[in-house]
Amino acid sequence: MKITTAGSLGNVSKPLIRMLIKAGHEVTVITSNPGRRGAIEALGAAPAVGSVSDAGFLTQAFEGANAVYAMTPPAMGAQHIVENIAGAGQAYAHAIRAAGVQRVVMLSSVGAHAPEGTGPVKGAHRVENTFRQLSGVDVTLLRAGFFYYNFFRDIPMIRNMNIMGNNYSGDDKLPLAHPEDIASALAVELQSKGNGVEVKYIVSEITTGNEIAAVLGQAIGKPELPWMNFPDDQLKQGMLSAGLPPELADLLTELGQGIRAGIVTEDFFAAGARVTGRVKLEQFAEEFKARYLIEQ
Repeated sequence: MKITTAGSLGNVSKPLIRMLIKAGHEVTVITSNPGRRGAIEALGAAPAVGSVSDAGFLTQAFEGANAVYAMTPPAMGAQHIVENIAGAGQAYAHAIRAAGVQRVVMLSSVGAHAPEGTGPVKGAHRVENTFRQLSGVDVTLLRAGFFYYNFFRDIPMIRNMNIMGNNYSGDDKLPLAHPEDIASALAVELQSKGNGVEVKYIVSEITTGNEIAAVLGQAIGKPELPWMNFPDDQLKQGMLSAGLPPELADLLTELGQGIRAGIVTEDFFAAGARVTGRVKLEQFAEEFKARYLIEQ
C-alpha cells in the first residue's frame, strides 16, 4: 500500500512510520520542517515538506495514496487556535476529495464529541464534523486519551514546589494513552478497509490525578508527592508565567473545567470505557523517571 502520514516525526508518528515500513508499505511523511528530510529518509520513507493548512500541498502529498493518516497539532498559532485547527481540517477534506483518497484515519481526542466546553479539543470536534461529510470515504475517528507525555510538563513544578496538579480534582477519572499504543492502533486502522465513518477510542489506562502523583512520585523518590487542585485563575497565571500565549492558556483552563464537569469524558464512559492499550501508568513511570533525571 501507499500511505501518507501527517505529524512529521512526532511521538506518535515516528513509531507509526516504523510499523508501516516494517509491514512493507510505501510511506510518505508530511513535515513542515525541511530539516527533517534526512531523518525521514533514514527511516525508509519519503518526505513531503509543507503545511497541513495548504490544500494544494496536501493534494500532491495524497496523490496515489491508498490511505491517509490525518492529524492536526493541539495548538496551531498563538491566536484563533480552534479556527486554525478547523481550517486545517477543511484543507485535509479538500485534498482527500481532490486526490481521490478512499481511506482516512484521523487522530482525534477524548472529548471531541462535544462542541463546547473542551478547550482546544473543540478544534478536533470541528475537524471530525468536516470528515463526516466526506462522501465515499471510509473514515476512522480515533479518539485518544490524554497523552502520558503531557505530565513531563509538570517536572519543573515537581522539582521546585514538590507538587503536581491541575484545575480538576485528584479524584476525577482520566483516560490516558501512550504514544506507542496510539501508533499501534493507527497502524491497524490504516491497513484495514474501514466501514463508513466510525468512532473508536484508544486508551491505555483509566486513572486519577491522585494515583498519577502517587505512582510518579514513587518512581522519582518522592512518595508523598500530592496532586493539587488549582483554582482556575492560579492555573492560568502559571501558564502565562511559563510563556504560553493567553488564548492557549484560556483554552487549557477550559479543558480542565470540562474534565471536572464531566463534559470531556462523558462519551468515552458512555461508550463502555474500553481500555485497549498496553502501556500502564507504572510502565510510563519509568520513562518519567528517566526524563526527570535528565532535567536535573
